[in-house]
Amino acid sequence: MFNLNEDNRIVMAQHPTDMRKGVNTLCGEVRRVGLEPTNGDVYIFVGKSRKVMKLLHWEYGGYVVYYKRLEQGRFHPRIFLRHGIGFRSMKWSELVLLMEGISPLAARRRRYQPA
Repeated sequence: MFNLNEDNRIVMAQHPTDMRKGVNTLCGEVRRVGLEPTNGDVYIFVGKSRKVMKLLHWEYGGYVVYYKRLEQGRFHPRIFLRHGIGFRSMKWSELVLLMEGISPLAARRRRYQPA
């Protein structure tokens, strides 16, 4: 069951991740930067091709990994704001847009207003 909501803290890796990694290796990536994967936060990892995303989340009883692969297109090229190691916080609304394949950084059009 998809048990994520706006109450969860969402953290995204700032660097591309090898999508062959499993739960234990993703937990190691989180621990390497001084964070604890069992604290209930949602950790997001995106592959180098920007077509695959994994979400790592600790729930009561164990880890849950959500896997999203885009059939067409790629996640926005500016998904990795900086190269290097670390994570950055995201809002729930940004995660929802990202899961739908919409860039949260995309400029929004203004609605046409007749004069």
